[in-house]
Amino acid sequence: MMILRSGPASPFARKVRIAANLLGLAAKIDVRPVDLEDPADSVRVQNPLGKIPVLIAEDGNAYYDSPVIVEYLDHVAGGGKIIPKDATARFAALRLQALGDGILDSCLLLVYESRFRPAEMKVQSWVDRQNDKVARGLKSLEAAPPAITALPDVGQITLACVLGYLDLRFAGAWRKDYPKLVEWHDKFAAQFPVFEETKVKA
Repeated sequence: MMILRSGPASPFARKVRIAANLLGLAAKIDVRPVDLEDPADSVRVQNPLGKIPVLIAEDGNAYYDSPVIVEYLDHVAGGGKIIPKDATARFAALRLQALGDGILDSCLLLVYESRFRPAEMKVQSWVDRQNDKVARGLKSLEAAPPAITALPDVGQITLACVLGYLDLRFAGAWRKDYPKLVEWHDKFAAQFPVFEETKVKA
């Protein structure tokens, strides 16, 4: 049995859980919670960075973070499933994953900024920079939303998690400006029930 150290609201952990389900591996993974505020939590041993998600394989090796984990799961499932073998499709999927992960990185920084930094220490130019990254990423995706394949690749899975996280932490404010992505989101959710199953309520 593999072990996934995870948090329910983490979009990166959600990516892994969706990937595992679509690859038919969910029953082989024990999802265990993490307390990132607890210095004694073993996640700091499993991942020296103290970040989630972390996947502990059956041989005891720990894999992190989400791009490595989903590639490992794809390998376990036989390879070439959510990470295509064809070079053109592969690099398109990996590029989309990188864009989605980058948007999520900025979103998380914005959440942490409001959650942990006192208002008097807020640096608006830094906040604006993160918001601009998110907006530029979404604008590029709105201009050319990716196709949704019968088995979504890592890029599509990541994009779904991006939009889900924007709904969770930013009250869905993105929806008024990106109608094509709204349509994409709704189609993905309808086609893959695991997306709704992994949804966390605000």
